[in-house]
Amino acid sequence: MIQITALPAFSDNYIWLLQDPARQRCAAVDPGDSAPVLAWLAAHPDWLLTDILVTHHHQDHTGGVLELKARTGARVLGPALEAIPGRDVALEDGQRINVLGLEWQVLHVPGHTAGHVALFTEGVGQPVLLCGDTLFAAGCGRLFEGTAAQMHASLQRLASLPGPTRVYCTHEYTLANLRFALAVEPDNQALQQRQREAAALRERNLPTLPSTLSLELATNPFLRANEPAVRKSCAEHAGSAPTTAETAFAALRAWKDNFR
Repeated sequence: MIQITALPAFSDNYIWLLQDPARQRCAAVDPGDSAPVLAWLAAHPDWLLTDILVTHHHQDHTGGVLELKARTGARVLGPALEAIPGRDVALEDGQRINVLGLEWQVLHVPGHTAGHVALFTEGVGQPVLLCGDTLFAAGCGRLFEGTAAQMHASLQRLASLPGPTRVYCTHEYTLANLRFALAVEPDNQALQQRQREAAALRERNLPTLPSTLSLELATNPFLRANEPAVRKSCAEHAGSAPTTAETAFAALRAWKDNFR
């Protein structure tokens, strides 16, 4: 059984620290800054950082990798299709890796970046998904290097995972994403409830994460492009009705890019 702790970084990033309490070993996910991880290790001197997991090449996910590797000797694992500093293991789609005694599946999920990967494991009692900037709570990543078609396919791949899967994305964007989701589906009662719960958490300065895949399927417009209410809103906003889930997703992403 592993524990997962959110280490805040920058203005809205989370570095996820995976912990094996029995062996006092841990792994850092997307450490854009080394300081939060080093501070945690200093407060837990008997623990060893064994692995650094990277989902994509953006600086706010990789900026702390080299210092952490130099200070701890941790192994760096990152996507094969991107330049990851200090990488020891290149992650390919479908590959299985062992981290903290658990088997993780590598999923290539292009869209936000060309080589973005997610990591999934079923071996912790409740499945866990480390999805970087592909799937967000009530949202998805911007299309910096990929296409809408690629991102839609990537999200559908993640949506096929088990409903109880805990979703660990790497930004605290939830309230902003929920504002957009409510503009798309104002009558969605699950979405209204989620907004109330998320607002209460942020008022206490607590993370709104992790989410679950079942919650995303009920409230995330980017996973709900086939829903009649979502398509209706897309048609009203764009002036023409989307003909497929993929075109509805593209319309949603373009709408969100300019949503204020």
